[in-house]
Amino acid sequence: MSSSVGGGGGVDIASLLEKAKELDQLKKEQEEVLVEINKHHKKVLTTPEFADKTSDAFFLKLRGLYARAKELSESEISASTALIGLLDGLLQSGTSAPQRKKIEVGDPKKKRIKSDTDTARFSAASMRNQLEQAANLKGEQVAARVKSDDEKDEWFVVKVIHFDKETKEYEVLDEEPGDDEESIQRKYKLPMSCIIPFPKKGDPSSAPDFGQGRQVLAVYPGTTALYRATVASHHKRKSDDYILEFDDDEEDGSLPQRAVPFYRVVALPEGHRQ
Repeated sequence: MSSSVGGGGGVDIASLLEKAKELDQLKKEQEEVLVEINKHHKKVLTTPEFADKTSDAFFLKLRGLYARAKELSESEISASTALIGLLDGLLQSGTSAPQRKKIEVGDPKKKRIKSDTDTARFSAASMRNQLEQAANLKGEQVAARVKSDDEKDEWFVVKVIHFDKETKEYEVLDEEPGDDEESIQRKYKLPMSCIIPFPKKGDPSSAPDFGQGRQVLAVYPGTTALYRATVASHHKRKSDDYILEFDDDEEDGSLPQRAVPFYRVVALPEGHRQ
């Protein structure tokens, strides 16, 4: 049985620790992949004629390593977002430090105390980095989950006004509200788990590269709303538009393919409801 705090609606501490360990494992895997990538780079750099003589298999393997590094990076973002959500729940539960100390740990788990402490230390460093990145988003447009219920999540493009490191909340502005809101700009205060930064418009190299068939969250053309979509074809350059098929966008029995700029496409959040 896992330990929890705050009664029936409390945060599962075991889940938090497991997610932190997952993040730690992803970091180790990233380091291993980076070592392999550097080995391949060294072969090319130390032998100038190597690139001309080597077979396609070498470059295919290098491409595979890059693809794995990208996949691990995206998984790290997903795990970090989940951790932020768990920590937000812990902070919002109002559970005091003395109460948390009363959590009982069974004898079989005592031998894991040191590793759990190391994981928590790594998680704290990762959290500091997340907070710095969040503070740097002031003035930027981001994807925000402004509404959520049991049936669906609603995501819109908003502008970050302020980030409070103490409460870990963003203050954002919906600059282009819909007609149902009588064109009044609205402000929201949202936790970190409700915000996804967009890729930099002027830096395509920093954007994720979503392959054909991948499900993403993207801004529907002509609106500021984001919906789930599937990548219909892989773009040749990162600066190219994505060709997407949006869910529930059926016309004459088929899904039309729509072009969306790369800087308006992000990874689909885990557990997204639409």
